Amino acid sequence: MKKLPILAFCLFGLASVSMAADHNPRERIRLDAGWKFHQGEVLGQTSAVMTVPIKNWQYSVEQNGPAGDQQTAGSFIGTPDAGWMDVKTGEDVFHGRVGHVWYRTTLPPFSSRTPLIHFERIDDSGTIYLNGKLIATHNGWDEPFDVDLRPAWHADGPNILMVLVENTAGEGGITRPATLQNGPIIYSSGPMLSKYDDRSWSTVHLPHDYVVAGRFTSEGDAGHGSLPTPTAWYRKKFDLPSRYAGKSIWIDFDGVYRDSMVWFNGHYLGKHPSGYTSFRYDVAKFARFGGANVLSVHVDPSRFEGWWYEGGGIYRHVWLNVADPVHATPWGAYVKSDLPEPGPGHPAKSALVTARVAVTNESGHSAPIAATATIVDDTGKPAGSATAKTTIPANGGAELVYLFEVANPRLWSLESPHLYRLVTQIKQRSHTIDSTATTFGIRTIRYDKDGGFFLNGKHVKMQGTCNHQDFIGVGIGVSDQLEAWRVKKLKGMGSNAWRMSHNPPTPELLDACDRLGMLVMDENRHLGDSKDNLAEVASMVLRDRNHPSIVMWSMCNEQSEAGYPNGRRMFKAMQATVLQYDRTRPVSSAMNSGWFGNGFTGVEDLMGVNYNIDVYDKFHSLHPDIPMFGSETASTVTTRGEYSDDRSRVVVSSYNMTDETWSSIASRPFMAGSFVWTGFDYKGEPSPYGWPCINSHFGIMDMCGFPKDNYYYYQSWWKADPIVHLLPHWNWSGREGKEIKVVAFSNAAVVELYLNGKSLGAKDMPRFGHVEWNVKYVPGSLVAKAYDALGNLIATDRDETTGPPAAIRLTTDRHVLDADGEDVAVVYADVVDAKGRIVPTASNAVRFNIAGVGEVAGVGNGDPGDHDPDVSNLRRAFHGRCAAVIRGGERAGWIHLTAVSPGVKSGVLNLNVGGVR
Repeated sequence: MKKLPILAFCLFGLASVSMAADHNPRERIRLDAGWKFHQGEVLGQTSAVMTVPIKNWQYSVEQNGPAGDQQTAGSFIGTPDAGWMDVKTGEDVFHGRVGHVWYRTTLPPFSSRTPLIHFERIDDSGTIYLNGKLIATHNGWDEPFDVDLRPAWHADGPNILMVLVENTAGEGGITRPATLQNGPIIYSSGPMLSKYDDRSWSTVHLPHDYVVAGRFTSEGDAGHGSLPTPTAWYRKKFDLPSRYAGKSIWIDFDGVYRDSMVWFNGHYLGKHPSGYTSFRYDVAKFARFGGANVLSVHVDPSRFEGWWYEGGGIYRHVWLNVADPVHATPWGAYVKSDLPEPGPGHPAKSALVTARVAVTNESGHSAPIAATATIVDDTGKPAGSATAKTTIPANGGAELVYLFEVANPRLWSLESPHLYRLVTQIKQRSHTIDSTATTFGIRTIRYDKDGGFFLNGKHVKMQGTCNHQDFIGVGIGVSDQLEAWRVKKLKGMGSNAWRMSHNPPTPELLDACDRLGMLVMDENRHLGDSKDNLAEVASMVLRDRNHPSIVMWSMCNEQSEAGYPNGRRMFKAMQATVLQYDRTRPVSSAMNSGWFGNGFTGVEDLMGVNYNIDVYDKFHSLHPDIPMFGSETASTVTTRGEYSDDRSRVVVSSYNMTDETWSSIASRPFMAGSFVWTGFDYKGEPSPYGWPCINSHFGIMDMCGFPKDNYYYYQSWWKADPIVHLLPHWNWSGREGKEIKVVAFSNAAVVELYLNGKSLGAKDMPRFGHVEWNVKYVPGSLVAKAYDALGNLIATDRDETTGPPAAIRLTTDRHVLDADGEDVAVVYADVVDAKGRIVPTASNAVRFNIAGVGEVAGVGNGDPGDHDPDVSNLRRAFHGRCAAVIRGGERAGWIHLTAVSPGVKSGVLNLNVGGVR
């Protein structure tokens, strides 16, 4: 019988425990400062890998769909050439046809112990066979990948390679070169060597996106923001003290975009293709104790994973971890709570909390331990403690299981997001050798097929937005505090849910959602059941599963296979991977087709529908037992401050409304809610225009976080606070006497409009709708008054014709920054008239000047046609507004910011770095 490395020790109720533990020998050190950076390749970097191009291919159309099983592939070996046509890589063999094509070739003689084939691109996906044996599958049309040939390689030949290519749209085939190699391309000399001279390189601080600093060009990929995507090198030198000798040492990368290769002291550690998943390397055996160590990273963002701006660089944190050889396994703690669902207004009953903690022993001898796990609430009060004793085998591990009964639990909710910590202390001979803390929450979630979503027994309509991860000035290198700032901006609109689109986020964004009370749809990037695909799913779930904000796992977005059996097969494998690590949340996806096919439907726990309002009732009728939600809705295109479409300026009218989209969700109790595309504009995907447009128009807020008019539509129906909002502005010189459409958003019963004190009539506000008037333009004051059903005035909004620009006004919601070289404040610069009113037609150039311990990290204005660089201190106002991201330095002090524009009074703002007095 196999001995399971699982031990359980249970203790119910509150235990008296001292939190003043022994000194914790574990260290987790941020390695974000002082990186040397070089954009592009360097002279002297070489690779010893031998490559042979594969040129002689044949193809044959597969008429029976995805019939490419091992038997079929084997039957083609040795068949005559009749029916097969010669083809070169790079040729389109589909010409828009949707379906499958077989490729085959006889690989050239090749002497290697580690043969592999490198594909630059298979469009859209490929199933690879060698000598009749299935050896790999790959999904993703523009992702280079390697296939290990060893499982079916004949050293003496011949070696017949078969590839079943599936195309779902547009061109298709093996559309870029393929090469036979004796290993992956790894540089063997150059910046990866410890003694390499990097003194001429620039110095950067993480998180860092270098692509955002480029110049916009029509030569760039418009979908990715029309910016160049060159390769780059990073190098970091740091000392490891002698006391670290004998310890376990590893490096965590929270995220690198993309295709990273990493060396430590000249030793190659590995390659990580994904730009979105976190990864780590053990470096203890290569470490130099008592001296300098060098971490070298090569990144290549030239191949994309998505169709939006994805940036490039080490854009998330890097961590040095030092621990005793016997330590809690990274991502090895898992906490789940079970409690009866509270009724609305009823207190929660006791929660049964199960904590599973994996422990690793990297030493060469067995290790007897006593491990104490303690639950602490967000007031610092212990809520339970338990101890388990066991012996961890040499170079082995064990999982410890703890049970706690937490009386009167403080539940995590949107209004009161209470959090707990599981503190685990591992001791040997009464001495603490390791200690970790895991944050979690206690709450219940339930999806009802007829009633929607329930959190702690309370019905909650998901009022969500989808969001990509870039922001003005910094691109994808978003700091922890900026992540929280964006969550707060959405909560201010009334949003309560965030869909990660279309990839796992930074851990700190999830922390912010936990802390601030925001539901999360966490999303995997790639559909597929290959080893690499499933490893990405496992990485996401293992890293993120303790976050109470996460209420569903999404496996993919808008996959053509969603309605077919091969999609069903892949989804089941991914779902099984999720369930291996977490069974507390439903597994779903975002689907834009295939709901009624033999694919994901019937496998996934929760049906997500992208757009396609007409699907809601039909699907609910045919599948009444499957809960539903709108996984992506609206895609409303508007440009802040614009009220007509203008292709020459690549702007879109703000009169585009979203009433039908939200009302279709709000009026159906069985729909758990929806995620609007998107909360913020983002670079790339410049629908409905291409170049010279450089960013999307989908956001409810623009790239700077300035609200568009639709922001107030959602605020009207997503928040209970009384509101009325008027559009457009009232500066229309030259249009005197001409009719202008005036719109009011409000959650009031009645809205009455006044022009220069004269009523233009009152209108009933339709639920989830808006009201309109046609008003002949006269300069002056346009006022909306909102009344409740009893006739009480509850809200007012006013648009006034302003005077000319007179001053720059600077505002921010963060006046104190951490002195860590990373913390930022978003500063808004408004061009105002003599009365302090924003001038909506102003386009003044604003220069941001800094004195003190900080810098201008970047600028923006929300104009989708502005090609001025983001990484700058100069920006033109767009409809009277622009913004700067101000980054604090690594030492305490003051930042004195001045915004200067010719002919108007300068704006002045002081920021405190490090809380100095």
